[in-house]
Amino acid sequence: MFDEEFSLSRIPLAYFITFRCYGTWLHGDERGSVDRLYNTYGTPFYPVDKPLEEEERRRMKHSPVELDDARRVIVDHAIREVCQHRKWKLLAINVRTNHVHVVVSATCKPEKVLNDFKAYATRAMRSGGAWSRPASPWSGHGSRRYLWKPQQVECACDYVLNHQGDDIVPDFGDDVE
Repeated sequence: MFDEEFSLSRIPLAYFITFRCYGTWLHGDERGSVDRLYNTYGTPFYPVDKPLEEEERRRMKHSPVELDDARRVIVDHAIREVCQHRKWKLLAINVRTNHVHVVVSATCKPEKVLNDFKAYATRAMRSGGAWSRPASPWSGHGSRRYLWKPQQVECACDYVLNHQGDDIVPDFGDDVE
């Protein structure tokens, strides 16, 4: 399934990319969050802080964004399109109501992958009439995990495909490798 030489070249086998919809998970939230100071793998999240969460909510430029059925389908297709266009190998995708998980193999930095996913998805939602605001529907950042070993890739794919709760997007077939 994976090219050994690719792994040995100091390029990860894949990335586990996650990005959230705008306003759906603020700092101080009881689920925890990360920022510049709380962002080391395996360390605690930013602590619960209701006043901070409320302050962030007050500073929001627009209401939180949710992906309804139409938006989820558009985002899914847009991510598949960018992978095909850039010749990235899409290994797993799951578009939820407030976030997107993707496992992808690409020979560029994960920041480019994340930015391209957001840009293609936003452009597709706008052209499909599912997003008309000038602001982005996405939070400012996203998670970009490096997957160096086949077992890490398999675990990430399993998590994305099988551990996100009930299916909420129509089955698109077996074109994810």
